[in-house]
Amino acid sequence: MRKVIAAINMTLDGYCDHTAVDPDEEIHQHYADLISSADTILYGRITYQLMEFWRTLAENPSGEKSMDDFAVVIDKIPKIVFSHTLKNVAWESAKLANNNLQEEVLKLKQQASKDILVGSRSLIMQLMKLNLIDEFQLCVHPVIAGSGLQLFEDINHRIFFKLIKTKTFSSGAVVLYYAPKNEHNNQ
Repeated sequence: MRKVIAAINMTLDGYCDHTAVDPDEEIHQHYADLISSADTILYGRITYQLMEFWRTLAENPSGEKSMDDFAVVIDKIPKIVFSHTLKNVAWESAKLANNNLQEEVLKLKQQASKDILVGSRSLIMQLMKLNLIDEFQLCVHPVIAGSGLQLFEDINHRIFFKLIKTKTFSSGAVVLYYAPKNEHNNQ
């Protein structure tokens, strides 16, 4: 069964506003490798529209190798977009979801293929509440944003996680790899 991996950048104070962090070459390469190890990425409308920046960069490279390389990788991966307002998507590798989030993810998990990435805060929250995330990869950047969208907003009960591993970048950013613990036996 495929794993659902929630991967997102965040600040020390728990915000996941993309304008608060400044990914460098090493982090772009990390995410390019992660995307290459999966074959589907799930987005909500807002994140999808933000990520369309990379489509334009794939079509018109900037000359900055790490960004251009990342643009090529993210351009190719199939994307499923969950939106109540979008009627179509312009990115050739993207499609609108046919089912609700839970049905779509359960269907995807049953397929024999690579992992499924979730790169949208809203979808991470929804899938977390449905207990459908198998692994969290939180890239914590050494910056305090002071405001923005908190990743773990509106959680009204304790959830325990098991640290699987860490990865430290020269910039001081750290990826924390967590698996949710089973509620019944804390494993």
